[in-house]
Amino acid sequence: MYGKKAWEPYFAQADEALTEYLRLQGMELNINTFPSEFRRRLLEYFQQREKHLLEATYSSVLREILIEKGYGDVSSDVIRNALHQLFAVTQSNWALEEDSLPTLQKLEQTGYRLGLISNAGDDQDVQNLVRGFNIQRYFDFVLTSAACSYRKPHRRIFELALANWYLLPEEAVMVGDSLIADIQGAQHVGMYGVWINRRADPQMELQESVSPDASLSSLAELPALLDHLQVV
Repeated sequence: MYGKKAWEPYFAQADEALTEYLRLQGMELNINTFPSEFRRRLLEYFQQREKHLLEATYSSVLREILIEKGYGDVSSDVIRNALHQLFAVTQSNWALEEDSLPTLQKLEQTGYRLGLISNAGDDQDVQNLVRGFNIQRYFDFVLTSAACSYRKPHRRIFELALANWYLLPEEAVMVGDSLIADIQGAQHVGMYGVWINRRADPQMELQESVSPDASLSSLAELPALLDHLQVV
């Protein structure tokens, strides 16, 4: 998946939708300042999580800031519904790569077992996106950092994924578009790492010291590569 347009306007609209919902629940939150305050707090936690690779979920961040505002008894349902308002906006900017569905279908027909692991601050958001694009049937599991607490490239999230199949690392292939999170993380546990480079930042690519085991410009090239690995 990729963002069709710049994210900033969607974040602003999403944060306002969340704030409006909370105000309707009787919370005296400033519609002019709370959305940006919430987004700043999220960004602070997002910076921290990249250092220790432990997920900071949207729900925990929202609950913390509401406690500071004097709302310490907010129910989990209200927190969840507020985030639903937020993600209803951001999900509209996600698009599925054109070669995703044909590739998934071909891999399924060939007999490959597929799982999905995602760095994400909200598990339900990812699950809803997968269902919304109608691709859940192709995956044995969808594992998010929000659900297991560990972010790629932490080795634990890869170990948990492999445990779904009782596989050794060398029996699985990781396919991803992040050299650090996907490829380096997979290689550190002994998995073969395939980098999808079509949306890579050229400058970032030059700066990274990670060498993928294979580099592809599209998902459509993946089935042939996997078949070749089987032969080799």
